Amino acid sequence: MTVTVQKVTYGGWPNCFRISDGMIEVIATTDVGPRLIRCGFINEPNFFAEIPEQLGLTGGDKWRIYGGHRLWHSPETRKRCYHPDNFPIEIKVLPDGCSLSQPEEPNTGIEKRLLLTLKPGTNSLIVEHQLTNHSNWPVTFAPWALSVMNVGGMAIVPQFRLADQEGLLPNRVLALWPYTDMNDPRVTWGSRFILLNQDPTLEKPFKFGLSVPEGWAAYANNGYLFIKKFNFNSEAAYPDYGVNVELYTNNLFLELESLGSLVTLSPGETTSYQEQWELHREVGTIKTEADVKNKVLPLL
Repeated sequence: MTVTVQKVTYGGWPNCFRISDGMIEVIATTDVGPRLIRCGFINEPNFFAEIPEQLGLTGGDKWRIYGGHRLWHSPETRKRCYHPDNFPIEIKVLPDGCSLSQPEEPNTGIEKRLLLTLKPGTNSLIVEHQLTNHSNWPVTFAPWALSVMNVGGMAIVPQFRLADQEGLLPNRVLALWPYTDMNDPRVTWGSRFILLNQDPTLEKPFKFGLSVPEGWAAYANNGYLFIKKFNFNSEAAYPDYGVNVELYTNNLFLELESLGSLVTLSPGETTSYQEQWELHREVGTIKTEADVKNKVLPLL
């Protein structure tokens, strides 16, 4: 089984590229980005959300979410994070994937690059997120990988359970945002997992962050399951009070986000952060912690 990279039109953008092994496919935009706008089994639903009124648009100084998967740098600030990625990027075709490079952002001096490698026959892929500092001064941030998931699904995050020898010290960090309502009906604060439902009828935003040493988070939707895996460094510092997974939802989508540790890059230096994505079908409905234990954990 081999990987092919083919130029296609998608969502109104004429210069997209489809990376596929004949079982799954990922579509990258190059008219804007870097964005991975589609990920899924061939001829089956997109795991990622798409914003219909923004598809095919280019140019302008207003940031657009578009949908799909993107790369930011944390902590979040309006001036730094919301730099418009509305212009063409460079693509290099690789033997099993592609490299997508955005010119350095004029307001930050940071260059973004996504390296996508499909692992043929495994329904999985590697996404490497690279940030390079082209400014004239050191910059401190964390790589931030944001997957904008389609409506109607359930996000799953494990809670760390190991304790110190005496069982007296805290073992996880929970971060909340000013608009986060702990009584929000979409969230289940379970004993082993936290579940967050994407409800298209609830517009109010909801977000939380969690330290996840287990190194995975998932999104289940209509029998399909998307798992992202990542490394966690227990000795490193993480943004937003020390969390490496964040979930955000509103009525349009749910963002399944993971973060690397905080790094300080001198001019010319690059940091890299990697996720592994796994795609599954016919998993069944995931609504409870018991469902996660019985249907998700065996796939990890």
